[in-house]
Amino acid sequence: MAISTRTTRTTRTALRTTAVAFSAALVLAACSSGGGGDKASESASSGASKAGSGTRVTVTETEYALKLSRSSFTPGTYTFVTDNAGKITHALSIDGPGVEDAKTKNLQGGQEATLTVTLKKGTYDLYCPITGHKQLGMNKEIQVG
Repeated sequence: MAISTRTTRTTRTALRTTAVAFSAALVLAACSSGGGGDKASESASSGASKAGSGTRVTVTETEYALKLSRSSFTPGTYTFVTDNAGKITHALSIDGPGVEDAKTKNLQGGQEATLTVTLKKGTYDLYCPITGHKQLGMNKEIQVG
């Protein structure tokens, strides 16, 4: 009887350990994939197009500046490839004619994301939507003509 009881306890302990490890893995996966209610920052609203379908523009973000790979824009579809070359969290948001609050997810240092939008003739504001970053210089105005 003693061996049977020990085997049952060992099995229960192994099952509990497995269940705890599995639960921890689920929590870590949810945290690392941007879970936790950050879905609003990942979605682009009006003016967004199919990812990767436009003229590529690299946006390099650092503390506290935006550098674009081009300075001349004509109406059309653009894919902004945002590269966080900084050490802290950044993102990219675009507002202008037909584009309102189109933005990438928050990016840790070394991460990148794409944002595809269709730009019409007019003025657009590209900026980091992280609180205070726009005011610190992470803001570019572009003219589409």
